[in-house]
Amino acid sequence: MKILNDLLEDIQILDIKGNIDAPVSSLSLNSKEIEPNSLFIAISGNITDGHNFIEEVIGKGATTIIYEKDLPKYKNDINYIKVLDTHEAVGVIANNFYGNPSRSLKLIGVTGTNGKTTTATLLHQLFRKLGHKAGMIGTIVNKVNNKEYEASRTTPDAISLNKLLREMVNEGCEYCFMEVSSHSVSEKRLSGISFVGGIFTNLTLDHLDYHKTLENYAEAKKKFFDMLPISGFAIANIDDEKGEYMLSTTKAKTYTLSLKQVADSSGNEVNFNERIETKLLGEFNAYNILGIYAVAVLLGEDNEKVKETIKQLDGAPGRFQAIKSENGIIGIVDYAHTPDALENVLKTVKDMKGNGRVIAVVGCGGDRDKSKRPIMARIGYDMSDLLILTSDNPRSEKPEDILNDMQKGLPLDHENKVEIIVDRHMAIE
Repeated sequence: MKILNDLLEDIQILDIKGNIDAPVSSLSLNSKEIEPNSLFIAISGNITDGHNFIEEVIGKGATTIIYEKDLPKYKNDINYIKVLDTHEAVGVIANNFYGNPSRSLKLIGVTGTNGKTTTATLLHQLFRKLGHKAGMIGTIVNKVNNKEYEASRTTPDAISLNKLLREMVNEGCEYCFMEVSSHSVSEKRLSGISFVGGIFTNLTLDHLDYHKTLENYAEAKKKFFDMLPISGFAIANIDDEKGEYMLSTTKAKTYTLSLKQVADSSGNEVNFNERIETKLLGEFNAYNILGIYAVAVLLGEDNEKVKETIKQLDGAPGRFQAIKSENGIIGIVDYAHTPDALENVLKTVKDMKGNGRVIAVVGCGGDRDKSKRPIMARIGYDMSDLLILTSDNPRSEKPEDILNDMQKGLPLDHENKVEIIVDRHMAIE
């Protein structure tokens, strides 16, 4: 049980009604997760507004309400704290409730369009093999040492995030490697979190349904590096045209990585021109490996030991994951969901296929950036011998509508090398 007043430290408070010394048993953003003496934070989201559920959560036992919009009525036995920004407040309150767990870890953020999951997964594997206790927060799974929890989104909400970081601290973790989404930065889910470093992988077409323009998307990524402390480090892939932009206003010590250029030495800078061996395939994985090597060295690990350990690392599940059948057919599963990622995967497949045929099964998700659908279909068409378009998590959209959008990117005479199979199971079979 916590005391409300202790949770309000560093919050921009506009008004207080009630008892700031009241007990708080738990935090919640969800009206379905209320228990007696809960503190409920009303968040104005893209779909729902938490302010509409205040009466409901009070009826379920919530005794403290954090809000930002004027309310129609107030109850005498409830504590109301009006703040400037509930998105900002929830992160700070969650940090205070869980005892600022990120300050007890070396927390590294990984951001970019593609490569976040692989980079975070490889870093977690690497540091575990180097003998450290470590956690991971990512798209597929969250880990506390070897314990796994299903992940519901790339970056959790602020309450879930701090709860997970607290468990890592309690389990003795020294490090945590965390995927940082542009959504989480824009929605201030990282408020109050302390990072020691960050790495930028790349930026390509994605999430324009949310950010509207590529410039807004890039700015959201950059804001993460602007959050880093002066004592931290920021690494960027400068083969990406947005790499140097990511580092342009950060307070942290900056470092760059590249497969195509070597910067001039200056001052106390050290340029590593290393041969690093890995069993992972593809140029995109070369960037991922280079990134984890840079992070490990900057965190003080011996570079020769790091290189030797990198040879043992496996890729992330669903990231260029190969399966070979009894009759010699190689199936490759990859999560590629952007034009750049799909092109990189198919380029690697073409480089390794020999005299074989490339059959690509491609789909695009529903309720997401529609602009990439025709582009991804065209990439699949140009880089395979047979393209099968299929459904991929349509959410609230009709699969047929998504497939129609994809077909707009194909040439008029595409029928000879394209099949449409809506059922994904049948398409893969």
